[in-house]
Amino acid sequence: MLDKELKVIDTDLHNALKSDRQLVPYLPEPWKSQVARSGIGMPSLGYSSPVGVHRQDCLPPGGGPAASDPDYLVKDLIEPFNMEYAILTGTHIGISVMHDPDFAAAIASAYNDCTMAEWLPKHPSFRGSILVASQDPYLAAREIDRLAGAEGMVQVIMSSAQRAPLGQRQFHPIYEAAERHGLPVAIHPGAEGAGGTPPPTPSGYPTRYLEWHTCLSQNYMAHLVSLVCEGVFEKFPNLKFVMLEGGIAWLPHLMWRLDKNYKGLRSSVPWLKRMPSEYIRDHCLFSTQPIEEPEDPKQLISIFDMIDAENFLMFSSDYPHWDNDIPTEILKRLSPEVRHKIFYGNAKALYRL
Repeated sequence: MLDKELKVIDTDLHNALKSDRQLVPYLPEPWKSQVARSGIGMPSLGYSSPVGVHRQDCLPPGGGPAASDPDYLVKDLIEPFNMEYAILTGTHIGISVMHDPDFAAAIASAYNDCTMAEWLPKHPSFRGSILVASQDPYLAAREIDRLAGAEGMVQVIMSSAQRAPLGQRQFHPIYEAAERHGLPVAIHPGAEGAGGTPPPTPSGYPTRYLEWHTCLSQNYMAHLVSLVCEGVFEKFPNLKFVMLEGGIAWLPHLMWRLDKNYKGLRSSVPWLKRMPSEYIRDHCLFSTQPIEEPEDPKQLISIFDMIDAENFLMFSSDYPHWDNDIPTEILKRLSPEVRHKIFYGNAKALYRL
């Protein structure tokens, strides 16, 4: 049974298009005709999950892809688990791996307009994410400026699959625009190794989906170190950064190692005024899914204590993916006060809901 006292905000709900052609009414030419004729044509990842990407029991009774029917999604997820808000993160986050920056930017704008027209009005719990394509950061910043005041759009989102670490200065126009409008920036995996991005691991291309999926956290480590060392949080002191679906158990050793190395090498990053781990704690938030599950649950609680996770971890279901979580089944050993922060309070404060 669901704990009726537990309030829930889901920070990663993958609402889906019925098909790429759902975007056609929102696209200008020449992209309108191209998508109407042949779809978006997302670059192939090259890895196939043997269990599929989506849960089969999430398919709408009326047909269509999982999570493509807002009414069924409300009945299947929002209402049963007493979710006060759900942050829609969509299914096309990986457009940052496409080769044509103008086409990618057009798809992002159309996707955002579709979200506002066809999803946000469907239920009061829904909140949207401003999808941006990072190939041209100035076009991404323009999209943020266009939609920052739109009702219900609460964050900027882009892929963690990038051609360079996200702290580097070519991405700074995106952060400048997000900070200007008081919006957090979220990243999400799923396209690492596709399109114009480097191999998904530092050692190259793995063989199987199991390997690819397990190693996604390596990419998050590189981005996080880059964001801190490039001085993003000094340059944009009010920026909040959300790392969705990248895990959490790796964070203690990364912060310890980065702090240790900073003590000996701080002359190479003279713009930093504090220990690297302090920037992470003050500016970055993480999602629960996929939560690591050691055989002894006490070990995970120890990791939470090491990093003060209760103050920057947020619940995410990752619905309707094969490994999604539901609030009744995770983090049961935490105190009611800590559960309230993770399942509700941290997200409510971040998104000012």
